[in-house]
Amino acid sequence: MNRLAGKVAIVTGGATGIGEAISRKFAREGALVVVNGFPEDPVNDVVRDILQESGQAAAFIGDVAQESVALECVAYAVKTFGKLDILINNAGVFPVMELIENYPLEAFEYLLKNNVRSAYLMTRYAVPELKKTRGCIVSAGSESGFLGLGENAVYGGTKGFIHAFTRGVAVEQAKHGVRANCVCPGGIDTAWTHKEHGPMKAKHEQMIISGTPMGRRGSPEEVANIYVFLASDEASYVTGALWTVDGGITIGKGPVGLEAKDAADAAPKGELDLKHSMDGATSMIRGREPQEGLKAP
Repeated sequence: MNRLAGKVAIVTGGATGIGEAISRKFAREGALVVVNGFPEDPVNDVVRDILQESGQAAAFIGDVAQESVALECVAYAVKTFGKLDILINNAGVFPVMELIENYPLEAFEYLLKNNVRSAYLMTRYAVPELKKTRGCIVSAGSESGFLGLGENAVYGGTKGFIHAFTRGVAVEQAKHGVRANCVCPGGIDTAWTHKEHGPMKAKHEQMIISGTPMGRRGSPEEVANIYVFLASDEASYVTGALWTVDGGITIGKGPVGLEAKDAADAAPKGELDLKHSMDGATSMIRGREPQEGLKAP
């Protein structure tokens, strides 16, 4: 506990899926958290949960893929908590599974906006504040950024960008004491990997489990644990890392997950009572129109 004591963090996409786990885990570790999300996201609910657990958090509701909103988000963190130590580029969408010849142009542009543009803008405007605190950036990569993703080549492409972008930022900002790393999850137990809540079909769910040596999805909290480490002073000599949290899917060959039984196929019981793991941007409803930043009422 308190590995992030007194540090101010922005978590984009911080109210659903992995983002909720990051926001709540950071607060438990002593961070002052600005929880960002779309107007459709349960941002205020997550902030309320953090406050009820005696944490410190504030809501910033708005689409950070819009330049004015990204700039305002950083300014809001500094105005509210006095500084900025950590930027978590977690915002992202996963609206479609489709072969490339049928992949909608609208979905392609939506992914570029929300997976690439948001991270670029937030990084651009956060870096001047992070230089003042010798802070850090942790961005959401993916195993698909290494391997690609069949029936969602565009999503894998956006994550490949995040990997290379993060490493470039790490190199150029090291002289200012600013670190930049990626967390690269595999199949995680969120709306994105469940056919009932997102675009995946039953066959895709089966492929995730069978292709993962540990034979299961990861939990959002298991991913959030790595974010805590990389954002903490314990990782002071870590920059430019692409940190896989994937149950071994990037090293698996064939349906090795089918061999995992009791020893590996159940997630450990975590600390967080997460309520929004099955929420998230699995359609193109969120962030369709330019918005000004909206703070909590």
